[in-house]
Order: sequence, then C-alpha cells, then structure tokens
Amino acid sequence: MPWPRRIAYGLLATLPLVLVAALWFGPHLTDWNEHRDRLAILAAARLGQPVKLTGPVELALLPQPMLEAGGVTIGGPGNGLSIQARALRLRLDLGALLRFRLEPREVVLVGAEIQLPWPPTSGQPFRPPPWLTELRGRIEDSRIVIGSVALERVTAELAAGAATDALKIDGRFRWRNQDATFQTTLGRPGWDDAAPMDLTVSAANASLSTSGVLLPEGGFEGTLQGGGSDLSALVPGPAGSFRLRGHISAAADLLTASDLMMDIAGSPVRGVTTLRLAPQPRLDVALITGRVALDPWIAALRSAGRPALPFGLDLSAEAASFRGQTLRRLRGAALLEGDRLTLSDVSAVLPGDTEVELSGATTGRLGANGRLEGAIRFRGTALRSTLMALGLDLSATEPTLLRQGEGRMRLVLEESQASIPEFVATLDGARVSGAGLLRFGTRPALGLGLTFDRLDLDGWLPRGSDPLALVLRPGGFDANLRLAAERASWRGVMVEKLSLDGALEAGRLTARRVAGKVAGADIALSGQLAPGTAANTPARLTDGALDIAAPVGKPLLALLPGNWEETAPLAGQPLALRLSASGPLNALALRGGLDMGEARMEANGTLDTLSPRYAGNLTLRHPGAARLMAEATGLPAPAWIGDGSLSLISNVALTPTSGQLESFDLVAGETRLGGQLALATARAARPRLTGRINAEALPLPGPASPGTPLNLAPLSWLDADIVLAATRVLPPRGPVPEQASATLRLNGGILGLDGLQARVNGGRVEGGIRLDSTATPPALSAQFKLGGVGLHSALTGLPIDLSAGQVEGEMDLRTTGHSPEAMVAGLEGSAQLVVQGGVLTGTDLGGALRATEAPTITAAEAALRKALLDGATGFERLEARLRIAAGRMVVEDGTLSIGEQAAATLRGDADLAHGGVNLSLSVPLVNGPPLGLTMTGPLSQPRRVPDLADWLRWRAEQP
Repeated sequence: MPWPRRIAYGLLATLPLVLVAALWFGPHLTDWNEHRDRLAILAAARLGQPVKLTGPVELALLPQPMLEAGGVTIGGPGNGLSIQARALRLRLDLGALLRFRLEPREVVLVGAEIQLPWPPTSGQPFRPPPWLTELRGRIEDSRIVIGSVALERVTAELAAGAATDALKIDGRFRWRNQDATFQTTLGRPGWDDAAPMDLTVSAANASLSTSGVLLPEGGFEGTLQGGGSDLSALVPGPAGSFRLRGHISAAADLLTASDLMMDIAGSPVRGVTTLRLAPQPRLDVALITGRVALDPWIAALRSAGRPALPFGLDLSAEAASFRGQTLRRLRGAALLEGDRLTLSDVSAVLPGDTEVELSGATTGRLGANGRLEGAIRFRGTALRSTLMALGLDLSATEPTLLRQGEGRMRLVLEESQASIPEFVATLDGARVSGAGLLRFGTRPALGLGLTFDRLDLDGWLPRGSDPLALVLRPGGFDANLRLAAERASWRGVMVEKLSLDGALEAGRLTARRVAGKVAGADIALSGQLAPGTAANTPARLTDGALDIAAPVGKPLLALLPGNWEETAPLAGQPLALRLSASGPLNALALRGGLDMGEARMEANGTLDTLSPRYAGNLTLRHPGAARLMAEATGLPAPAWIGDGSLSLISNVALTPTSGQLESFDLVAGETRLGGQLALATARAARPRLTGRINAEALPLPGPASPGTPLNLAPLSWLDADIVLAATRVLPPRGPVPEQASATLRLNGGILGLDGLQARVNGGRVEGGIRLDSTATPPALSAQFKLGGVGLHSALTGLPIDLSAGQVEGEMDLRTTGHSPEAMVAGLEGSAQLVVQGGVLTGTDLGGALRATEAPTITAAEAALRKALLDGATGFERLEARLRIAAGRMVVEDGTLSIGEQAAATLRGDADLAHGGVNLSLSVPLVNGPPLGLTMTGPLSQPRRVPDLADWLRWRAEQP
C-alpha cells in the first residue's frame, strides 16, 4: 500500500483520539473567565433573573458537557428572589453546544443560600418560565430562607417534561432538628389559569398531604389530610398518634386549615388552624373536644424549646384531666411567642363546682428561669370540697369552714418560687385580703400576710387540739406569717383587733408580736421557742413576754374558770399583768407582776409547762387590808381587822389540779398569820383547802349590823380541813382567849370548828361550832365547856352583873335563820354555870342584910334602898341552870351563896330576841319576909326596883 494512503488511514485512525483529547484538554486550555460576563448575561436571559458570576468559570466536555461557575449571585435587591451559591453547574446539550449554542438541560446549585420573598406578590398567576421545559434542576447542601423560616441541609430535585407535563419537585431538608422529606407535583395551568398542585411532607413518622389548585388570583385551595405516630415531634404537645383531615386554603399572607376533624391519642377533636405570614408569621390552632388530658400538654410546653414561630392555641373541652382531677367546661386561649406564653380567657369548673377564670403571661423561657404572671378569679359554693380534691388536708378543721366564697388574686410563678402579690376574697361571708409567697427548695419557705374582718379560730383550731404542737410538729418547711383580724373568736372568747406577726424557721417558732383586745383588755405576747438541741430534750423559750392591760378587770375576770364575784368592787378596778419567761419548757424562769387597783402581786419562780407545775415565791401587798377584803368580797369593810396594810409573802407550788402556799406570812391590819395551805381541785366537785394556820393575833368580827342577811354563799365555793392555832384571839368585847386551837372543817357548805379549846383568864374553854349553810334556813349549833375561867371585868354590861370569880359550866345552843336577828329569835338550848368566889356588882346584898338591923323603920328603909341599888356583893358560889327557847332565856334554878347568913335565889327570864328582861333576886331573912330586887324593862337599859313592901309591913307590925 502506498505510504500516502497509509498516512491517510493512520490519520483517520488517530482522529477520534485527537478529537477526544481536544474535547478533554481543549476546554482546560481555554480561559473561560474572559467569557464570564457573557455567560452571566446568557444565564440571566435563560433564568429570567439577574446573574452575577465572581468566581472561576470552567467548561468540561467529557464525560458530558458541563459548565461550572463559582461565586454565583442570582437575583438581588428589588427582585425578591435572592440566591448566593458556592457553585452553579449547568449540564449543556451537546448538539446545541456543537452548534455553538448553550442549551442547559440540568441546573445544579451547590451550597446555595436562597432567600425567597415573603409574602409573595399576590394577583400573579403561576406561569413557568419558558426555559422550564425538559429541564432538570437540583439543589445540593443548601439553605432556603422563606421570610423568617430557615430550612437547613436542603437537597431537592426538580424535573420538568414537556410543556404539558407536570413539574415534580422531590427532596429533603432539616427544620428545627427534624429531618423531613417532601414531594410536590405541580401541574401546568389550564384555560382558567388554575394550576393543580399536590404536596406531601413527611417527618418524624408523620406526614401531611394536601391536594388542590393554585388560584389565578393568587393562593391555594384544597384538602388536607395526615397523621402520624408522634404528635410531639411536630408541635409542642404530648407524644401519641394523631390523624386529621380537612380543608386548606392559602393566600399570600394567610394559610388556613378549616373543618379539621382530628383524632389525637384516641380523642376526637374538631378545630381550625391558621398560619398567618404577615406582618409576622404566627400559627393559631382552635380546638373543640369532649375530653383532653392537660398534664402531657403542659409538660410538653414546659420542656419545649423556643418555637420557630408564635403558636396560639384556643381550646374548648367539656372535660379535662389535670393532676388526677377532672375539670369541666374548660375554655381558654394560649399564645407561645418566643419565650413568652400568654394565657387569656381561661375558665373551668373545678371539682366541687368552683368556677375559676385565669389570664396571664410568662416572661423568659417557661420552665427554665421563666416567670408566669396571672390573674385568677374564683367563685363556688363548696370550696371545701374543691380544696380537698386538689390535695389540701382539711381533716383537722371544722366541716363548716370554707363552704362558699368568691375572690380574685394575682399569681406569679417562677422557677424558685410562687407568689400572690394580691388576694381579695369573701369566704363564708367574711372578707379576706392579703398576699403570700412560697419559695421552693429542699426546705420550702412560706410567707403569708392576711387581713380578715372576721376570723373563726375555733374552726381552724378545734377543741382538743394543741396549737403549739400543731405549729412545732416536723413539717420540713419555714414560714413567715402576718395575720390581722378586726374580730376573731376562739373557744367562746371574742378577740378584737387581732394581729399576729410570727415566723417558723428550722423548727424555731418566733412570735414577734401577737396582740389583741379581749374583754376590753389589751393583750400582747412575744417570744421565741426553739426545739431541743438533742433528742428527748424540751423546747426552749427565749425572751417570752405577756402584757395585759385593762381599764376594768371585771370583763376579763369573767372569762377565768371558777365562781368569781363579778359584783365585787375590786373587779371594777384597772388591771395590769406583766410576765416574762426564759429557759427550757420544763424549767422556765418566770417573773411577773399583777396590779389590780391598789393591790399588787409579784411572782418569781420556775414553771414546768410539760408537767405542768410552778414553784416560786409570791408577794401580795395592799395599803388597806380591810379595804381589800371589802373590795374583793363586795361586803362592808370588816372593822375587826383593824387599820393597816396587807402583806402576803409565801413560797408557792401550783399545778393544774392543786396549789400550795408553803410557809406563808400574812399581815392584814391587826391580823398576823402564818403556816401552810394546799388547794386541790382534781377528782372533786369543789376545790379542797387543807393545811395549818398559826396566828399571833387573830381579831374576831363583831355582830353584824341589824337587818343584814348572812352571806353564806362563799361556804359552797370549796371544802376545807385546816388546823387553826392562835396565840391571842381578839374578840370585840370580853376576855381575850390565848393559846387557842381548833380544826376548821368545811364540807359541802357545812362549816365546823371541831376540838376548839383556849386558855381564858387562867381557865380553859373547850367546845365546837357547826354551821349548816345548806339547810333552809341555815342552822347553827354550838357546845362549850368552861373550866376555871376568871372574870376580870363585867360579864354582860347590865346594871347588875358579874365582875369577878371563877366560872365553870357548859352550854348547848342551837338555832336557825337567815340573819343574826333570826338566829337569836330561834335560839334554843340549855346552860349550867357555876361561879365561885365572885363579885356581883350593882347591888350590896350584905349591906341590905345589915340594914334590916337599923333601929327605926325609916332608917332601915333608906339603908335597904341604898344597898339594893348600889354597891357590890361578894359571894362564895353562884349556881344557875338556864333554859333557852325561841330566843328567850329562862333562869330555872339560880342560887347565890353570900356567906353564913343565907343564899339568895335568882328567878326570871331575858327575851334576847326582843331585848327585854325580867329578873328577880330574892334574899331570905331569919326574921321576917325575904328582901328582893327586880330588874325589868329593855335589856339595854333595864330598871331596878327594890322589893321591900312585905318586909316593911312586917317591920311596921313589930312592937
């Protein structure tokens, strides 16, 4: 073969290789950057948007024609669409390229930042650009921003067929840490410019599909359906399956899903959803359901992050469960916007038919340093049932409390505390206002300030409960409490202007001030009570103080236990009490003073509040002892006490059932007493007083004023068994007994002086007295024995009286009556008296005997009258037997031995009740009839009449 031919065949054989090499290396050897502007103009013409290329431009023909440019900017200000990409790749049509024409068949954006205008311009029908035919497009590793919504990691593929084929877009993206896929089929617009469109978005095991048409005037109309296994992956809600279907419409700035029929976790729900895109994006959901569980929704909202766009929820449910409780007729709206949650027009009926209304908003992220401020109104007729259903323990309170009420409050909830800055309510007809604060933590702290116009403490602290034990029992919380009440009642006591300022911290109770007005008295209490430092050690009181001041003590004394004489003048005196205490509760150092009128009592000792028991000293003083007794009893001042002050000093031991005065010293006027007394109040109908009283000088009361009834009521106040001893007894008149002793017994209103004995003027008196105040009328009986009692002065005060002698005898007396006069009128009994070596004053019987020996009758008569009406008669022995009946004393047998001459006889009676006397003294003579002397008339001023007629007649008959 000739070589030219061979060369031709070789060239033909190598031509493909050369062509391939040219296609491979040719574009790389060409500087395409010089054609950057032409390419940008070409791309802008094809894309219908301004295109700017700032990066390198390369063309590759193998394995397929591909034009790649870097630093791509599509669109710009004023064009709405804005795309900035790391690279733009165009797959070109080879045939067109060989004809030196650029026909892109595929467009790829790599690392693009796509800004889509929002809202889009309305009123423009969908018209695909001319180049969107037989074109494939793809976005890789890009970011699309639509308004304020950003889609990350976007990868999508667009496929367009012929001019009549639908446009399909498939891809995936990430939105708020959720991976989602989407499929879109967009049909070509028809003769009416309406374009059909189907869209399906799937994410987190859930999908939403819509099918409809793009309207020529702008917007979309279609149907919506969807469902999934986890609602919480899509919206701030509880986990669970859901299904929905409805109608959807979209405009440039509004997307609405209406007539929604949903099934959320098995519960049917109807509703409407609105996505507002201008002026700011916002999603609103309105739901109507028969029943909803609020706890998972609230938990989801608390744990939800910052929402991509404001989320509003309008909920209406016939029944809702919340923390195990069922709420009825729940209505309300919530808006979650950024970190702010706004609640408005929330209302519900709580268990117990209490109606509640709520509105408020949060600042900061809910559940993490967030803050909820709300306003609450409530109204109900069974608040107690509502509170107990909500978990509040009211078992220790009266069932009549918290029956009905209404009110309003402001509530502030924060991560570390809950506060109520304002609270106003009417509970059970009483107005209440105030504020409160509760700090959360390992040891919660409660601060509460309330003002009541009326407070029933009996309902909150029922009888039988120990308020101190309730406060000090371990509760694991601290409290700061301020209470004020115009009127408060506790255990039948009315307290006015009650104020309480106290705190409970780490088990330590502090009463800064507890004050109020009780029965007209101002009462204030303060102190601090701390628990024991070790197990089984008592609590300790520090700086305890009690102050009571009353202008009149009577109303306050009426509240004390026992039978107090409220009419006594002392009860009308001002009263002031001051007590201070410190130390452990089983050994409180107590110091106090009580002023009542001019009386002052001071106490200083130790109080065991756990037993309880008090031991210490007691001092009582008053400038006038008699006046104090009159003021304390309401009786006239006892003059027999005498002038002088009162002073009582004693060691005291007190318990709830007993009291003791140990080694007391009492000075009251002329009275000087000492000894020991014990008062017991347990296991008996009346208190019982026992002990011993020693008196240096014991005055006795005189006769009561005429017409004054006996006040024996104090005898029924208590029982008594007291040993009495007196060095000297001071009666109103008569001899002074010495070394007197007796046992005073008082039992059920019956008073007795048993074993009474005393030394009187060298002799001895023994006896007993019994007064029965329970009898009607009261009964008095007395028995006395006298032995060797000397008479040193007149005995009765009558004109004829005994003024000397040694008296022996016995008496037995008894009577009844309501007054001293009645008792004298009813006096019964008998007496026997023997007086030896005595003197009878007012008459001289010995002189009368001598006068009978006068030489003349005239001289004898004058001498007799003088002797019988004046002088004194010494006698050896006087014996008399007396009988008393109905207050009349009759001398049945009385003889008077006046020496060897003869013995005089005494006859007659004395009416003690009416004050009359008729006694006759007769002296027998050896020669002649007896001489006599009669004492008759009023007992206070009797007349003495000598009886001489018989003797004078006899003397006149003598030769």
